Amino acid sequence: MKLGAILLITASVAAAQVGGRFPDLPESKTPPKPAPRLADGHPDLGNGKGAWNPRIIENIAGVGPGGARRSPVEKVVEVPFQPWAKKAYEEHLANLSKDDPEGLCLPPGVPRMMATPFPFQIYQQPDRVIFVFEGGAHVWRVIYTDGRPHPKDPNPTFLGDSVGRWEGDTLVVDVIGFNNETWLDQDGHPHTDALHVVERYTRVNEMTLHYEATIDDPKAYTKTWTTSYTIPWQPGAELLEYICQENNKDLPHLVGK
Repeated sequence: MKLGAILLITASVAAAQVGGRFPDLPESKTPPKPAPRLADGHPDLGNGKGAWNPRIIENIAGVGPGGARRSPVEKVVEVPFQPWAKKAYEEHLANLSKDDPEGLCLPPGVPRMMATPFPFQIYQQPDRVIFVFEGGAHVWRVIYTDGRPHPKDPNPTFLGDSVGRWEGDTLVVDVIGFNNETWLDQDGHPHTDALHVVERYTRVNEMTLHYEATIDDPKAYTKTWTTSYTIPWQPGAELLEYICQENNKDLPHLVGK
């Protein structure tokens, strides 16, 4: 039985290197097979034959309150904060993320959705790519790849408006139209409704998805910055129903410090 998202936060602090719902597969002595391909030549990003299993990433910049932190993030980033954003981030750390929107049963947003430890599946169609997530309020994303532009005035949402294109073997996703009700990660990097994220998904082999996200939010940061990491594959894995308790009695106990 799934517990509320608030328990996820507590668990992740104690186990920052643990994977998602599935344990990481043991290292194989033989190299992984190449990424499978579809009839159109693009890499097969899963199509329901298993699930991607994100690791818990508390801080997508690869750092934490005590300095550098062991993290799946490939490179430690010096985050170019605007003054108010740095203050907000430091306050989130100081109060132990007690106001974390995901702990209040809200969707994690982007890019945090890819650093929350619940599996997801990707389904490819000729004109769109569909992401189905087990956790994070059990939501989905539709990424259109038919060449359409963003709406001129998108309705602000938790996951934004996504359009995609292929650059070789990499799915590039351009996302705008966010509300300002999410954090970029568990440690509390903030953003505003000006957030613009460019994601890059590359299945480098059968067992590994490389994920990169470039953050552009001039209201919160003085320049763009990028995080990247890998997400392992679980062959044959299925998604389960996820429930986040709206009437969670633990919420009044979140007092921070």
